[in-house]
Amino acid sequence: MTGDNFKNGYSDVNGLKMYYEIYGHGKPLVLIHGGGSTVKTTFGRIIPLLSKSRQIIAVELQAHGHTNDRAADATFQQDADDVAVLLHNLEITKADFLGFSNGGQTTIEIALRHPQLVDKIILASSFYKRSAAVPQFWDGFDGATLDMMPQVLKEGYLEANNSEAGLLNMFNRDVQKMKAFKDWTDEQIKSITAPTLVINGNNDVGSMEHAVEMCRMIPNCELVIFPGGHGTYIGTIESLDDQNWPKFNATALIEEFLDK
Repeated sequence: MTGDNFKNGYSDVNGLKMYYEIYGHGKPLVLIHGGGSTVKTTFGRIIPLLSKSRQIIAVELQAHGHTNDRAADATFQQDADDVAVLLHNLEITKADFLGFSNGGQTTIEIALRHPQLVDKIILASSFYKRSAAVPQFWDGFDGATLDMMPQVLKEGYLEANNSEAGLLNMFNRDVQKMKAFKDWTDEQIKSITAPTLVINGNNDVGSMEHAVEMCRMIPNCELVIFPGGHGTYIGTIESLDDQNWPKFNATALIEEFLDK
């Protein structure tokens, strides 16, 4: 997209120069990427479709992609506050939110901390408690090294910010964030008032059983399970072994949910 249909920039946000991209026109939909990712690697396939009928605001969080770091650990709470300030700076007073993976956890915090900003939320391949994932998932962070990161995500970061030191820093920030992961309480999840769509893959990081449980906790919630892994249904770059996005994907369902 060019010209009137696309713009990007940086905004002063809580000590960051926070990067964002805006596509299309219409009601705002904020996209929040997963850990180790950028706008392009998480949402590159789905943005051209969603932006046909909506204004897309895609952000890059602390230490990710084009956005710089600050002298503080990355947390979901701080990420949520950063997104809220960015939207204030962009004069957006209310929006829908689609958060993938860690971006979904940030979206949970936005719904809890900044409910006045939220119309609808989509929690894609996200979870609210540690038991959603197998113990090996959590144990893996104890000895995590950069060589374990998917090559396509490394390349995606370096395309946005050609810095090996920045790549390692982002990786370390994300590892630290997950090692510090603490459950949200059932009461917190039950207090989310925004209409919510929970999406999971049948071979995802978080279990289908947890997705069902989370959906039942949120008062006004719908659930869909897609075939495939962590983000296959929205075409995340690391989820597609052959880089072919399944024709059976989440685009139409997302649009239908948001348009209700």
